[in-house]
This record gives sequence, C-alpha cells and structure tokens, in this order.
Amino acid sequence: MDRTINERIQQELDENQVVLFMKGTPVFPQCGFSAAVVQVLNHMGVKFKGVDVLQDPGLRQGVKDFTNWPTIPQLYVKGEFLGGCDIIREMFQSGELQEHLTKSGIKTEAVA
Repeated sequence: MDRTINERIQQELDENQVVLFMKGTPVFPQCGFSAAVVQVLNHMGVKFKGVDVLQDPGLRQGVKDFTNWPTIPQLYVKGEFLGGCDIIREMFQSGELQEHLTKSGIKTEAVA
C-alpha cells in the first residue's frame, strides 16, 4: 500500500472520533450502502467525518487494504474499524452500536 495513502487514512482516524469512508458525501451519498450507514448515524445523532473515496482511486483501494476489508463504506470509531453497511445495520438494530458508541465516549442523540 502507498505509504502516503496509509498516512492519510491514519491521520483521518487520529483527528476524528467517528470516520466513515464512503462513496459520496454525508449530504449526497453516491451508493445505497453508504446512504444506509449515513442514515443510521444521522438517526442516532452521531457527529462523524465522511471521507469520499470516489475523489481518489488510491484512497478507495487504500482503505480496503488498510483494513483488509473488501467493501466501502467502512466505519471507524476512535480508530477502531467496526465494519461495513451490513454489520453497522445489524449492530444498530440489536442496540450494540449504541452500546459501543457509549462505551467509547461518543455522544449520541438517539431517541429511545
């Protein structure tokens, strides 16, 4: 993997508590899977940084190599890779995502 891409990914993780590497932006997701994760995070009131991998093919492949995970989107909380769309959706539905965010000290405005 390109060292500068790896450093760029690590910098995003170091500077932001919740990072979503996605296709498109949080305001204008470019795929249904990215849109689904944005919807979950917005529903929970989680502040997050969206990083558009479509703007840089090197970053798009680099983030996959970084986690050894083949798909986008990818959600990180405090530098820890949580998963892609299906995992985040399952965690949200089971309440595990809320629990993980709370344990990590991430504020949410989720409505019970």
